[in-house]
Amino acid sequence: MADHYSLLGVERDADQDQIKRAYRKLARELHPDVNPDPEVQDRFKEITAAYEVLSDPKKRRQYDLGDSGGFNNFGNSNFGFGDIMDAFFGGGGGNRGPRPRMREGQDALIRVQVTLHEACFGIEKELSVESAVLCSVCEGSGCAEGVRPTTCEICHGRGETQQVTRSFIGQVMTSRPCAHCQGFGTVISKPCRECSGDGRVRARQTIQVKIPAGVDTGNRIQMGGRGEVGPGGGPAGDLYVEIVQTPHEFLVREGSTLHLAVSITMAAAALGTTLTVETLDGPLPVNIKAGTQSGAKVTLRGKGVTHLRGGGRGELIVHVEVHTPTKLTKEEEALLKKFAKLRGEKEGESQVQRHDEGFLSKFRDAFGR
Repeated sequence: MADHYSLLGVERDADQDQIKRAYRKLARELHPDVNPDPEVQDRFKEITAAYEVLSDPKKRRQYDLGDSGGFNNFGNSNFGFGDIMDAFFGGGGGNRGPRPRMREGQDALIRVQVTLHEACFGIEKELSVESAVLCSVCEGSGCAEGVRPTTCEICHGRGETQQVTRSFIGQVMTSRPCAHCQGFGTVISKPCRECSGDGRVRARQTIQVKIPAGVDTGNRIQMGGRGEVGPGGGPAGDLYVEIVQTPHEFLVREGSTLHLAVSITMAAAALGTTLTVETLDGPLPVNIKAGTQSGAKVTLRGKGVTHLRGGGRGELIVHVEVHTPTKLTKEEEALLKKFAKLRGEKEGESQVQRHDEGFLSKFRDAFGR
């Protein structure tokens, strides 16, 4: 098993600041978002595990004792009454002790609006995001220039204080985070004025996000390491960009399929015609066959929205509605009557057609029955 000190490249007597700087330098070089190589990711995990031990005074002391065989020789160990009580009350589990000042940052979420055209073909957008970034003055240490964290004089670096109370089972020792150092085990006597000791500040930054073709409302784009920088200059979380597509003026989207409604006259429906309709690809001709009925559909393949996965585009379905005039002149009325007489149509006559259950279901849905 590799030595923790060797992994971080520090001496065994290195102080906490030296260990932190060494880890921060390596983390910036080996973070998976910077170098996705699997071998590099394994090394990043190793240095992170080493830092978790060496940045914790209690874990570091136990690690040093374990390396020299101290766990098998109580005569040479530094175990006291508090360490024995820790073993009985859960302190040996590694969940107690000083908490590190450097912690991972939170993920961030931002919503961005795109048009139907942008959602179909994709686009690169420039976004302005306000989030926590690394303090440029102290570089995440939280300390003023020339100052380093010092061991807490109350808890002596343990990050917690202990109290013995009496109960029906005898004396019980309880531990709680040290109020003087807030559980860090160290105290910053002179915090950085820029970040007030947090190691990060709020700032607005501009980022470029590539929105792929085919996105839809609710889709999220993950940008690794572009979220909030963690306290103490810890690694940043991820930024999630959520897509909100704005409604189009006349095109209706259903997945990768687009729908467009057009209205034609009775004469155009009977005789047939060619329409010019606006699409995402510009004006396109649509042939309306003679005898087209209201409710007919004309499908234009490959003129819909790009498939988010797999490439290609969906369909554009043109829904045809035949417009019946509501007001006729006397001449128009006479001509229509003559037309009906020529076709052998009788006034008030209707023809009932049988349809399958699917048609009836759609009919009932349309009229709410």
